[in-house]
Amino acid sequence: MSPRTPAVSRRTVTKAAAAASLAVLFGATAATGRARAATRLGPRTIDVSVSSAALGRSAPVRLILPSSFDTRPGRTYPVLYLLHGAHDDYTSWTRETDIEAFTAGRDLIVAMPDAGPTGIPTAWRSGPNYEAFQLQEVPALLARDYRASGVRAVAGVSTGGYGAMAHAARHPGMFTAAASYSGILDTTAPGVPTLMDAIVARENLAPLSLWGNPVLNLLTWRDFNPRARAEGLRGTDLYVSGGSGVAGGTGDWLPEALESALWLSAHSFTGTLARLRIPVTAHYYAGGGHSWEYWKREFTASWPMLAGALGLPE
Repeated sequence: MSPRTPAVSRRTVTKAAAAASLAVLFGATAATGRARAATRLGPRTIDVSVSSAALGRSAPVRLILPSSFDTRPGRTYPVLYLLHGAHDDYTSWTRETDIEAFTAGRDLIVAMPDAGPTGIPTAWRSGPNYEAFQLQEVPALLARDYRASGVRAVAGVSTGGYGAMAHAARHPGMFTAAASYSGILDTTAPGVPTLMDAIVARENLAPLSLWGNPVLNLLTWRDFNPRARAEGLRGTDLYVSGGSGVAGGTGDWLPEALESALWLSAHSFTGTLARLRIPVTAHYYAGGGHSWEYWKREFTASWPMLAGALGLPE
Protein backbone atom coordinates (compact mmCIF):
# COMPACT_ATOMS: atom_id res chain seq x y z
CA MET A 1 0.00 0.00 0.00
CA SER A 2 2.91 2.27 -0.70
CA PRO A 3 2.37 5.55 -2.56
CA ARG A 4 3.04 5.38 -6.27
CA THR A 5 6.04 7.07 -7.76
CA PRO A 6 6.34 8.51 -11.26
CA ALA A 7 7.35 6.11 -14.00
CA VAL A 8 10.93 6.18 -15.17
CA SER A 9 11.37 8.90 -17.77
CA ARG A 10 12.15 7.67 -21.26
CA ARG A 11 14.78 10.43 -21.41
CA THR A 12 16.84 8.30 -19.06
CA VAL A 13 16.93 5.48 -21.59
CA THR A 14 19.55 5.68 -24.30
CA LYS A 15 18.39 5.94 -27.90
CA ALA A 16 20.18 2.74 -28.78
CA ALA A 17 18.48 0.73 -26.04
CA ALA A 18 15.08 2.19 -26.82
CA ALA A 19 15.48 1.46 -30.52
CA ALA A 20 16.56 -2.08 -29.79
CA SER A 21 13.66 -2.73 -27.44
CA LEU A 22 10.99 -1.15 -29.58
CA ALA A 23 12.01 -1.82 -33.14
CA VAL A 24 14.00 -5.02 -33.08
CA LEU A 25 13.25 -7.20 -30.09
CA PHE A 26 9.58 -6.54 -29.42
CA GLY A 27 7.74 -5.57 -32.59
CA ALA A 28 4.25 -4.18 -31.99
CA THR A 29 1.29 -6.38 -32.80
CA ALA A 30 -2.44 -6.25 -32.23
CA ALA A 31 -2.82 -9.97 -31.50
CA THR A 32 -4.26 -10.87 -28.10
CA GLY A 33 -1.64 -11.75 -25.51
CA ARG A 34 1.17 -10.27 -27.57
CA ALA A 35 3.42 -7.36 -26.73
CA ARG A 36 2.13 -4.16 -28.27
CA ALA A 37 5.07 -2.11 -27.06
CA ALA A 38 8.06 -2.57 -24.81
CA THR A 39 10.37 -0.14 -23.10
CA ARG A 40 13.79 -1.15 -21.85
CA LEU A 41 14.40 0.50 -18.47
CA GLY A 42 17.83 -0.96 -17.88
CA PRO A 43 20.18 -3.69 -19.06
CA ARG A 44 17.78 -6.42 -17.84
CA THR A 45 14.51 -4.68 -16.96
CA ILE A 46 11.71 -4.22 -19.49
CA ASP A 47 8.12 -2.97 -19.34
CA VAL A 48 5.87 -4.76 -21.79
CA SER A 49 2.36 -3.66 -22.74
CA VAL A 50 0.22 -6.75 -23.38
CA SER A 51 -2.93 -6.73 -25.49
CA SER A 52 -5.35 -8.62 -23.23
CA ALA A 53 -8.72 -10.10 -24.13
CA ALA A 54 -9.22 -11.04 -20.46
CA LEU A 55 -9.03 -7.40 -19.42
CA GLY A 56 -10.46 -5.79 -22.53
CA ARG A 57 -7.45 -3.49 -22.74
CA SER A 58 -3.69 -3.47 -22.82
CA ALA A 59 -2.00 -4.04 -19.48
CA PRO A 60 1.62 -3.87 -18.33
CA VAL A 61 3.99 -6.50 -17.05
CA ARG A 62 7.50 -5.65 -15.86
CA LEU A 63 10.16 -8.23 -16.64
CA ILE A 64 13.65 -8.75 -15.30
CA LEU A 65 15.58 -10.97 -17.69
CA PRO A 66 18.51 -13.21 -16.76
CA SER A 67 22.00 -11.80 -17.14
CA SER A 68 22.71 -14.57 -19.66
CA PHE A 69 19.58 -13.96 -21.75
CA ASP A 70 21.38 -12.44 -24.74
CA THR A 71 24.45 -14.65 -24.64
CA ARG A 72 22.61 -18.00 -24.36
CA PRO A 73 19.90 -17.78 -27.04
CA GLY A 74 19.12 -21.49 -26.92
CA ARG A 75 18.34 -21.62 -23.21
CA THR A 76 14.94 -21.53 -21.53
CA TYR A 77 14.44 -20.10 -18.05
CA PRO A 78 12.15 -20.67 -15.04
CA VAL A 79 9.90 -17.79 -14.03
CA LEU A 80 9.30 -16.17 -10.65
CA TYR A 81 6.02 -14.23 -10.61
CA LEU A 82 5.91 -11.39 -8.07
CA LEU A 83 2.48 -9.92 -7.35
CA HIS A 84 1.79 -6.44 -5.98
CA GLY A 85 -0.61 -5.41 -3.24
CA ALA A 86 -3.65 -3.18 -2.97
CA HIS A 87 -3.53 0.46 -4.07
CA ASP A 88 -0.17 -0.12 -5.73
CA ASP A 89 0.95 -1.36 -9.13
CA TYR A 90 3.25 -3.64 -11.09
CA THR A 91 6.27 -1.39 -10.43
CA SER A 92 6.20 -1.94 -6.67
CA TRP A 93 8.72 -4.77 -6.43
CA THR A 94 11.41 -2.86 -8.31
CA ARG A 95 10.54 0.37 -6.49
CA GLU A 96 10.52 -1.06 -2.97
CA THR A 97 13.09 -3.87 -3.12
CA ASP A 98 16.46 -4.70 -4.63
CA ILE A 99 15.01 -7.51 -6.74
CA GLU A 100 16.99 -6.40 -9.81
CA ALA A 101 20.33 -6.61 -8.01
CA PHE A 102 19.26 -9.70 -6.07
CA THR A 103 18.56 -11.69 -9.24
CA ALA A 104 21.68 -10.55 -11.12
CA GLY A 105 23.62 -13.63 -12.16
CA ARG A 106 20.66 -15.93 -11.43
CA ASP A 107 19.20 -17.89 -14.33
CA LEU A 108 15.55 -16.93 -14.05
CA ILE A 109 12.98 -14.52 -15.42
CA VAL A 110 11.12 -12.32 -12.93
CA ALA A 111 7.63 -11.32 -14.08
CA MET A 112 5.60 -8.63 -12.29
CA PRO A 113 2.16 -8.44 -13.93
CA ASP A 114 -0.52 -5.83 -13.40
CA ALA A 115 -3.41 -6.75 -11.09
CA GLY A 116 -5.40 -3.53 -11.24
CA PRO A 117 -5.76 -0.90 -8.51
CA THR A 118 -6.97 -3.35 -5.85
CA GLY A 119 -4.19 -5.83 -6.54
CA ILE A 120 -6.75 -8.67 -6.32
CA PRO A 121 -5.80 -10.90 -9.29
CA THR A 122 -9.06 -12.74 -9.76
CA ALA A 123 -11.95 -13.17 -12.15
CA TRP A 124 -14.18 -10.31 -11.09
CA ARG A 125 -17.93 -10.89 -11.06
CA SER A 126 -18.48 -7.58 -12.84
CA GLY A 127 -15.25 -6.60 -14.47
CA PRO A 128 -11.93 -7.85 -15.77
CA ASN A 129 -10.41 -11.30 -15.40
CA TYR A 130 -6.98 -10.74 -13.89
CA GLU A 131 -6.63 -14.43 -13.17
CA ALA A 132 -6.76 -15.24 -16.89
CA PHE A 133 -4.41 -12.35 -17.68
CA GLN A 134 -1.79 -13.52 -15.19
CA LEU A 135 -2.13 -17.27 -15.69
CA GLN A 136 -2.88 -17.57 -19.41
CA GLU A 137 -1.88 -14.49 -21.36
CA VAL A 138 1.32 -13.52 -19.55
CA PRO A 139 2.75 -17.08 -19.46
CA ALA A 140 1.94 -17.49 -23.16
CA LEU A 141 3.79 -14.27 -23.93
CA LEU A 142 6.79 -15.32 -21.86
CA ALA A 143 7.00 -18.75 -23.46
CA ARG A 144 6.64 -17.37 -26.97
CA ASP A 145 8.84 -14.28 -26.81
CA TYR A 146 11.18 -14.69 -23.82
CA ARG A 147 12.06 -18.41 -23.76
CA ALA A 148 10.29 -19.11 -20.47
CA SER A 149 10.20 -22.75 -19.42
CA GLY A 150 7.21 -24.42 -17.78
CA VAL A 151 8.76 -24.13 -14.30
CA ARG A 152 7.13 -21.35 -12.28
CA ALA A 153 6.91 -20.05 -8.71
CA VAL A 154 4.75 -17.23 -7.42
CA ALA A 155 4.99 -14.86 -4.45
CA GLY A 156 3.04 -11.80 -3.41
CA VAL A 157 2.39 -9.20 -0.75
CA SER A 158 -1.00 -8.34 0.78
CA THR A 159 -3.66 -8.90 -1.91
CA GLY A 160 -0.82 -10.24 -4.03
CA GLY A 161 -0.21 -12.79 -1.30
CA TYR A 162 -3.84 -13.75 -1.74
CA GLY A 163 -3.19 -14.05 -5.47
CA ALA A 164 -0.16 -16.27 -5.01
CA MET A 165 -2.05 -18.82 -2.91
CA ALA A 166 -5.31 -18.58 -4.85
CA HIS A 167 -3.54 -19.06 -8.19
CA ALA A 168 -1.61 -22.09 -6.94
CA ALA A 169 -4.64 -23.62 -5.22
CA ARG A 170 -7.06 -23.09 -8.09
CA HIS A 171 -4.58 -24.34 -10.70
CA PRO A 172 -2.80 -27.32 -9.14
CA GLY A 173 0.58 -28.06 -10.64
CA MET A 174 0.99 -24.74 -12.40
CA PHE A 175 3.46 -23.48 -9.77
CA THR A 176 6.17 -25.43 -8.03
CA ALA A 177 6.08 -23.02 -5.08
CA ALA A 178 3.91 -20.24 -3.67
CA ALA A 179 4.73 -17.66 -1.01
CA SER A 180 2.47 -15.17 0.75
CA TYR A 181 3.67 -12.23 2.80
CA SER A 182 0.79 -10.76 4.87
CA GLY A 183 -1.68 -12.20 2.39
CA ILE A 184 -5.47 -12.55 2.65
CA LEU A 185 -5.67 -16.33 2.85
CA ASP A 186 -9.18 -17.01 4.14
CA THR A 187 -11.53 -14.60 2.39
CA THR A 188 -14.57 -15.72 4.39
CA ALA A 189 -12.98 -15.42 7.84
CA PRO A 190 -14.74 -13.00 10.22
CA GLY A 191 -14.18 -9.42 9.17
CA VAL A 192 -12.36 -10.27 5.94
CA PRO A 193 -15.29 -9.77 3.52
CA THR A 194 -15.70 -6.28 4.98
CA LEU A 195 -12.00 -5.64 4.45
CA MET A 196 -12.21 -6.84 0.84
CA ASP A 197 -15.21 -4.59 0.24
CA ALA A 198 -13.26 -1.65 1.71
CA ILE A 199 -10.38 -2.27 -0.70
CA VAL A 200 -12.82 -2.25 -3.61
CA ALA A 201 -14.59 0.87 -2.32
CA ARG A 202 -11.34 2.79 -1.87
CA GLU A 203 -10.76 2.50 -5.62
CA ASN A 204 -14.32 3.78 -6.31
CA LEU A 205 -15.33 0.48 -7.88
CA ALA A 206 -18.91 -0.76 -7.77
CA PRO A 207 -19.98 -2.54 -4.58
CA LEU A 208 -20.27 -6.32 -4.98
CA SER A 209 -18.31 -6.17 -8.25
CA LEU A 210 -15.64 -8.49 -6.86
CA TRP A 211 -17.46 -11.77 -6.13
CA GLY A 212 -20.94 -10.51 -5.31
CA ASN A 213 -22.53 -10.61 -1.88
CA PRO A 214 -20.51 -12.75 0.58
CA VAL A 215 -23.72 -14.35 1.89
CA LEU A 216 -25.92 -14.63 -1.19
CA ASN A 217 -22.95 -15.54 -3.38
CA LEU A 218 -21.14 -17.65 -0.79
CA LEU A 219 -20.28 -20.39 -3.29
CA THR A 220 -18.44 -17.88 -5.46
CA TRP A 221 -16.55 -16.49 -2.47
CA ARG A 222 -15.59 -20.03 -1.46
CA ASP A 223 -14.50 -20.90 -4.98
CA PHE A 224 -11.94 -18.09 -4.92
CA ASN A 225 -10.91 -18.67 -1.29
CA PRO A 226 -7.39 -20.12 -0.84
CA ARG A 227 -8.43 -21.91 2.37
CA ALA A 228 -11.45 -23.55 0.74
CA ARG A 229 -9.28 -24.63 -2.22
CA ALA A 230 -6.33 -25.72 -0.07
CA GLU A 231 -6.38 -29.32 -1.33
CA GLY A 232 -5.13 -27.97 -4.65
CA LEU A 233 -1.88 -26.96 -2.94
CA ARG A 234 -0.80 -30.52 -2.24
CA GLY A 235 2.63 -31.05 -3.77
CA THR A 236 3.40 -27.30 -3.96
CA ASP A 237 6.15 -25.86 -1.77
CA LEU A 238 4.51 -23.23 0.46
CA TYR A 239 5.65 -20.29 2.57
CA VAL A 240 3.30 -18.12 4.66
CA SER A 241 4.26 -15.22 6.89
CA GLY A 242 2.46 -12.53 8.84
CA GLY A 243 2.64 -10.47 11.99
CA SER A 244 0.30 -10.04 14.92
CA GLY A 245 0.23 -6.30 14.29
CA VAL A 246 -1.11 -4.27 17.18
CA ALA A 247 -0.46 -7.07 19.66
CA GLY A 248 3.21 -6.65 20.43
CA GLY A 249 3.50 -3.74 18.01
CA THR A 250 5.35 -0.46 18.28
CA GLY A 251 2.42 1.95 18.00
CA ASP A 252 2.44 2.56 14.23
CA TRP A 253 -1.27 1.93 14.37
CA LEU A 254 -2.48 1.87 10.74
CA PRO A 255 -0.10 -0.74 9.25
CA GLU A 256 -0.24 -2.68 12.50
CA ALA A 257 -4.05 -2.64 12.49
CA LEU A 258 -4.10 -3.90 8.90
CA GLU A 259 -1.71 -6.70 9.82
CA SER A 260 -3.85 -7.62 12.83
CA ALA A 261 -6.94 -7.86 10.62
CA LEU A 262 -5.30 -10.69 8.65
CA TRP A 263 -3.84 -12.63 11.58
CA LEU A 264 -6.78 -14.99 12.13
CA SER A 265 -7.29 -15.42 8.40
CA ALA A 266 -3.72 -16.61 7.93
CA HIS A 267 -3.92 -18.98 10.90
CA SER A 268 -7.20 -20.38 9.58
CA PHE A 269 -5.47 -21.11 6.28
CA THR A 270 -2.38 -22.79 7.74
CA GLY A 271 -4.60 -24.67 10.20
CA THR A 272 -6.51 -26.12 7.26
CA LEU A 273 -3.23 -27.12 5.61
CA ALA A 274 -2.22 -28.89 8.83
CA ARG A 275 -5.50 -30.82 8.94
CA LEU A 276 -4.99 -31.84 5.32
CA ARG A 277 -1.37 -32.78 6.10
CA ILE A 278 -0.07 -30.41 3.46
CA PRO A 279 3.38 -29.13 4.47
CA VAL A 280 3.91 -25.36 4.78
CA THR A 281 6.67 -23.22 6.18
CA ALA A 282 4.83 -20.69 8.34
CA HIS A 283 6.56 -17.74 9.98
CA TYR A 284 4.31 -15.85 12.37
CA TYR A 285 5.93 -13.06 14.33
CA ALA A 286 4.90 -10.68 17.11
CA GLY A 287 4.02 -7.15 16.09
CA GLY A 288 4.97 -6.20 12.57
CA GLY A 289 3.11 -4.02 10.13
CA HIS A 290 1.52 -4.28 6.74
CA SER A 291 4.53 -2.82 4.96
CA TRP A 292 7.57 -3.53 2.82
CA GLU A 293 9.84 -3.31 5.85
CA TYR A 294 8.62 -6.78 6.78
CA TRP A 295 7.85 -8.16 3.33
CA LYS A 296 11.43 -7.64 2.11
CA ARG A 297 12.70 -9.62 5.08
CA GLU A 298 10.20 -12.40 4.48
CA PHE A 299 11.03 -12.64 0.78
CA THR A 300 14.68 -13.18 1.70
CA ALA A 301 13.68 -15.83 4.23
CA SER A 302 11.56 -17.65 1.64
CA TRP A 303 14.13 -17.44 -1.15
CA PRO A 304 15.81 -20.82 -0.47
CA MET A 305 12.42 -22.51 -0.89
CA LEU A 306 11.60 -20.54 -4.04
CA ALA A 307 15.06 -21.14 -5.50
CA GLY A 308 14.87 -24.87 -4.86
CA ALA A 309 11.44 -25.09 -6.46
CA LEU A 310 12.75 -23.23 -9.52
CA GLY A 311 15.78 -25.50 -9.78
CA LEU A 312 18.23 -22.74 -8.85
CA PRO A 313 21.06 -22.58 -6.32
CA GLU A 314 20.33 -20.34 -3.35
